[in-house]
This record gives sequence, structure tokens and C-alpha cells, in this order.
Amino acid sequence: MAFTVSTAKVSISPPLDVNPYMAGYGTLDGGREATSSAPYESLWVRAIVLWENGSPNLIMSVDILALPRSLHQRARQRILELASWSNGDILIQSTHTHNGPAVVDTLHPFMCYGLSDLSMVETYSQHLENDLVDAASEALNASQTAVTLDYKVTTASIAYNRVGLPYLENTVPVIVARKPNGNAAAVIFNYACHPVAAGMRTLFDGDFPAGACNYIENTNPECFALFLQGAAGDQNPMGVPSWELRDEYATRLGAAVDVAMQTPGRIIGSPLQTSYREVEIPLDITPTAGNMAAVRAAYASRLPNLDGNPAWYGRHAQVMIGRIDSGSYETSVVCPFQVWKFGGSPQLRIGIVGGELVSGYAAYFRARFGGANGVIVGGYGNESCYYVPSAQFLPPYSSGGSYEGGWDPDHPGIAGGSMTVYGHIGHFRGGTTGVEATVINTLNSMFA
Repeated sequence: MAFTVSTAKVSISPPLDVNPYMAGYGTLDGGREATSSAPYESLWVRAIVLWENGSPNLIMSVDILALPRSLHQRARQRILELASWSNGDILIQSTHTHNGPAVVDTLHPFMCYGLSDLSMVETYSQHLENDLVDAASEALNASQTAVTLDYKVTTASIAYNRVGLPYLENTVPVIVARKPNGNAAAVIFNYACHPVAAGMRTLFDGDFPAGACNYIENTNPECFALFLQGAAGDQNPMGVPSWELRDEYATRLGAAVDVAMQTPGRIIGSPLQTSYREVEIPLDITPTAGNMAAVRAAYASRLPNLDGNPAWYGRHAQVMIGRIDSGSYETSVVCPFQVWKFGGSPQLRIGIVGGELVSGYAAYFRARFGGANGVIVGGYGNESCYYVPSAQFLPPYSSGGSYEGGWDPDHPGIAGGSMTVYGHIGHFRGGTTGVEATVINTLNSMFA
């Protein structure tokens, strides 16, 4: 079967008079504001359409901390109307930069940053929705280039496991869409690490993944580069954050990909099979009247914020009490799962999960499906509204609480850590019906 590619990118760097507020870190009450409309490097929606015998398959990366469900669902529906394709053919992923603009709902601007006037954030979020649709439309209508697809795996040393688990992500899978003359028309590359090498800054920037894309495109002027974030929930960059470290890692990752793509890897291709599912992951909540009264009382005790927790714990408690009183709290959350399977021997599988997937999942699926040569696993897919912890982050395995697991040992029955940042009432359920089992069973069935 014949493959062609078409590409597009749309700038999403907001001027200060549109939205100065920055997402990530959550440490400044009243919101962290950018100090210039000029970013350190521009933020983009990057889009590649991979056409298989005239049928389009879209992959987009967005230089944003996370896409909330509301924004993603609206954009996805509009993108579905652009062509004759299914949900599985449309893959959108956030790069998870912590120096991008704030958007609605995730991370929630009031709970996380104490923003009471959300008008600018809401305006920018509408612009971003339109930008996602525009990037998809432009890529669909751009000129197509005939290509073959090849794949190889290289490595980069950037990340460490920030919670001390044995999982360390250093693999860099590289998919090259190659022209008949051997030059790359497009490259898709994957790595797992939080994009926080620059640290908390006041200039918009996509951190080292964006810098790596720019490095590749500057070195290969005919090539369009797109970064796919991996299972980075517990992976951070080594070293003291700075602009210099950000640039060093951008060059390190970009150079590794550049070297890998100069010679063809193994051929992958048809048939390209795509699938998309939305699955409910249960929260560890018992919705009886007596238990919810105890949960409400626990949140009420957080309102004065006398126990040294960050200020957002109090705001989160305020919102949770309101949800309990109105009966609008959730007992589960929706997680999108997406799989692309390429032909070839061995078959290459790409599995992208919503939320901040921790690296143990990547290790598990690589062990099951032929290592990095056979599978690419990533998080932050389509919508990213929570951490996706493995059982190691939840009780009883983690007795001291865990940020990634979303619970604190002093209040194990209500949200802590990351679940206060993401605005949920409790942490995920463990056990045979909980988060780890759900992720493993769902991806295994989609990979089959």
C-alpha cells in the first residue's frame, strides 16, 4: 500500500493581552504570569497526516501542560467532521511543558492558582480549540509527499526516576517518513521525561521537547519533526533547572534523533490499524451517606489550611465540599486509550493513554511486546486530567502517601498530592478492579 504525508503547524503562543497566565508548578497564588509576549521559543500545535491509500490518520502534539476533557472533546468532534475517519484515526497529545499557558479545567485555574477572574483563560482556551481544528484542517489540505516508513530505537540520557523506583526511561523510538531520495519528510520521536529542564520561568516555552524539534528541523530543513511524550509521570530531568539545561537536553535529544534518522531502520507500514476507547477508572470512594459525611468533615478540616499544606489544598477542599453538598462529585473518571498498529515484522504498536502515565507501565508493556523495538508507550494522550499511577503508588504498597498516587497518609480517605491539583475527590482505587488492572487489561486487549 502507498503512504503519503502532509504536515502543518499553528502557533499557540498567547500575547499577554490574550492570556498571560502560565500553567504548571502551581506554587504562586494569584497565578504565574508571563512577562513578555515573546516566548523563549514559540509554542506550536504540530500536525502530521499519514495517508494510507488515500485514508488519513492524524497525529498532533500540543505544547501545553494538559488538555482538559471539555476542550479535547469539543475539538475532537470538530476534527471528526473534517474528513471521513474514525476516532481511532485522530491522536492528540500534550507535550506537558510547564511553561505553557493556563487553560480551563486542567489544571483548574481557581483550585491550583487562585485565579478568580477566568475570562482571559477562557478566551485563550477557545483560541486553542480553534487552533487544534485549524492545524488538523491545514495538514489535511497541505500538499502530500510520497514516503516509506522505517523505524529504529536510539537512546538519550536525560531522565531519572524522581521517586527512586528502578524504572529509568532512556529509549528514543524514531519513526521516519522517508522520501524516495532517502531524505526524511517527517519524523516522529518519543521520549519519557517531564519537560521541566528550564524550571519555573516567566517566558512561554515548550522546554527541551520543543527545542529538540527545532534542532532536528534546523539540521534537516526538509523534515517536519513531532515529539510524542512517553510514560513520564515519575521521570524528571537530571541537573539543576535552567535555560542552559533546557538547551543542553534539547540538543542531546535532537542530535540523537538526527543521527538515528540518517540511515533507514526496519520497514514498517500497512496495514495501519487504529483504535480508540474511553474507559472509566474508579476512584476509591464509598458513596454512602455516612461515609460522604466523614469525607466532607475531612475536607472541612482543611479549609483553614493550618497544617502546612499548599494553599491550593484549601481551595480544593472548598470545591469538594460544594460538590458533596450538590451531589455532583465523581466516583470514577474517564480515561482515553488509543492504539496504532503498523504492519511489519515485528509489528510496531503505539499505545497512548490519557493522563500522566508512570514509567512502570512502559516497562511492563515493553517486556510483554518485544521491547522498544515492538512497542511505544506514552501518556498525556487526548486529555490529561489526572496521574495514572501503578499499584506501587497506592496503599498498601506505598505506606507514606505519594504525590503521583494522589493521597496523603494523614488523610488517606480523601484526595492528596496530585489529585488535589487535578481537582478530584479521592485517589484511584487499587486492586483487581482498580487503575493498574484497568490500564493493563485495556491496553493488552487493544494491542492484541
